[in-house]
Amino acid sequence: MKKLLSKELIIGISVICAIVVLVFGIEYLKGVNMLSPANFYYVNCNNVSGLVVSSPVSIDGFKVGQVREITYDYDNPGNIKVMLAVNKKLRIPDDSYAVLSSSLMGEGFVDIKVGKSKNMLAVGSDINIRNVPGLMDALAQDVMPAVNTILPRIDSLLMNLNTLVADPALSQSIARLDGISSNILAASQGLNTTMKRDVPGLVGSARSSMVKIDTITANLAQLSAQLKQLPLTSTMENVNEITDNLMKFSNQLNDKNSTLGLLTQDPELYNRLNRVSADIDSLIVDIKANPKRYISIKLF
Repeated sequence: MKKLLSKELIIGISVICAIVVLVFGIEYLKGVNMLSPANFYYVNCNNVSGLVVSSPVSIDGFKVGQVREITYDYDNPGNIKVMLAVNKKLRIPDDSYAVLSSSLMGEGFVDIKVGKSKNMLAVGSDINIRNVPGLMDALAQDVMPAVNTILPRIDSLLMNLNTLVADPALSQSIARLDGISSNILAASQGLNTTMKRDVPGLVGSARSSMVKIDTITANLAQLSAQLKQLPLTSTMENVNEITDNLMKFSNQLNDKNSTLGLLTQDPELYNRLNRVSADIDSLIVDIKANPKRYISIKLF
């Protein structure tokens, strides 16, 4: 029976399969999926620092493809062409542009800023690129100068700190702080002892005071109830009547036409009373001096 496959044919097929598997494996390890359909676009730039084959291509942080190839244009020195393989469903407006950025670890990636035009770029065309400072560039331009300015101050601060630490007064201050801490601890312990000794008595006194306050409150409530039972309305009416009478009496005293007004405001009456009083005084003096003139005693 004749063999269907010769040994040489089997070896050749095995070598071809191994080469195919090797190529696909290498591309897969690079992150390139050769079986996935993709559209290709190009970006021309003069610096691809941190960018490698299989670097991600993203839109608003979402990965839509990867860098498939980076070639140097030897006919046009300083120009590097980057091939981008993006999802076949992606359509890129013609006013879009690409930005080469890098992460904190220095890994580069291509960020596509999608425009708003209704006209789409043809597959295989070039995407404009703009030089936008990356995170590391911003650190180098903004942060590093500030750091260089701060470093001399930090050196001066460290020297002052070393001088302060070496000063014997610091050790003495720390020893004093230890003493103060010990005193505070002793005071705290004394306070705790005092609290345990005196607080129960204070609580008892407070309780007895509360009992007294409750008694006073009950008495006040009883007094209030008694006050409510008093005939305050009739009492107030009597007070008002007395007040009215006093007002009438006062008006009569101030009225010159009334009897009481004449008694209080008539000067002639006052003078007469004074004369009568003076006459009575003279009469009494005369009676004392000559009693026989006024008193007649007859004996039977």
